[in-house]
Amino acid sequence: MTDLTRNAVDVLPAGMLAEQLGTGKPLRVKFGIDPTTADIHLGHTVVLGKLREFQDAGHRVVLIVGDFTARVGDPSGRSAQRPVPSAEQIEANAATYQEQAFKLLDRERTELRFNSEWLRMAPEQLLGLLATTTVARLLERDDFQKRMAASQPVSALELLYPLLQGYDSVAVEADVELGGTDQKFNLLFGRDMQTAHGQKPQSILTMPILVGIDGSQKMSKSLGNYVGVTEAPEEMFGKLMRVPDEAMPEYFRLLLGVETPPGAPNEAKRELGRRIVARFHGEDAACNAEEHFDRLFVRHEVPEEVEEVGLDSFRSENGGLVHLPLLMAGAFAISSSEARRLLAQGGVKLDGEPLDGERLDLDAAELDGKILQLGKRRFRRLCAGT
Repeated sequence: MTDLTRNAVDVLPAGMLAEQLGTGKPLRVKFGIDPTTADIHLGHTVVLGKLREFQDAGHRVVLIVGDFTARVGDPSGRSAQRPVPSAEQIEANAATYQEQAFKLLDRERTELRFNSEWLRMAPEQLLGLLATTTVARLLERDDFQKRMAASQPVSALELLYPLLQGYDSVAVEADVELGGTDQKFNLLFGRDMQTAHGQKPQSILTMPILVGIDGSQKMSKSLGNYVGVTEAPEEMFGKLMRVPDEAMPEYFRLLLGVETPPGAPNEAKRELGRRIVARFHGEDAACNAEEHFDRLFVRHEVPEEVEEVGLDSFRSENGGLVHLPLLMAGAFAISSSEARRLLAQGGVKLDGEPLDGERLDLDAAELDGKILQLGKRRFRRLCAGT
């Protein structure tokens, strides 16, 4: 049987999980995720992969979509209060989260719950919940200690978060709860809440935080160093090829459960890219993604399929000239000032040749049918009369 504690950082209290597993009884293994953004990235899959191991060992995963707690905002690892998404955003994100999570989890062995089921409580119930703890206990968390030491505010709303997440464990009668190392306080607080409500407290297991493709900070969409599980195969493979060599052992260990293969680091990255893309898109997509990467970055060729952009919307009043910064802004969704900067730096090519940064207006006939390239990976085919 797979060692369910493999790669874990904390398994607390000591010996409890082993005792639970030793009974042979299927455990209720809880994991909650707040739909504050639209996508799950590879960092999330570290815990999701561990949940799948519990499922394969015969246990029941309780996946909690935090549609209510998302309105409060988890302060874990935050130096300021988290922005609260709108109700519409939360609903849309919750739908995509489910779809993405089930790329790794077994639907048949997953109990899907929304914590608005039990957290939309009457004021009297909320007051009762508040009475189960103290302000001193809530302020023990490192995030709050650091912010208070720096004279940064901690909102009363944020103080509620561990109470609400802890009550999730009560509502679903969790035996075990999983999370990242940044969730340790919240997970332990769930034990407090269960004890206060007469339940046997859960054991907890925390998993490492995956470093982003920059190799320095944790993977995060806000930092732009993430790989989303629904990204196009070519984008996913290309991003994984940018992972620093020193981060490769962590990626293989946490995402694939194996050691980095011997040989050249570049070949190891290719294997990582192929296996991750195949997991989410299939073997054929993985092969095509690698070929796409070689076409662009090894053979320096244009991709087989390039999005077309019509020139008519970017012509000057006389109809003959096209203003390049305006064209680039429309074609690549950047600002005109950013386009001018890239042109001046020589980072824009037309059919493989760098454009003169001094020439901001070109004849439409000179652009028609050609490939406009921004950086190494972004291409648009220009078409007149569209």
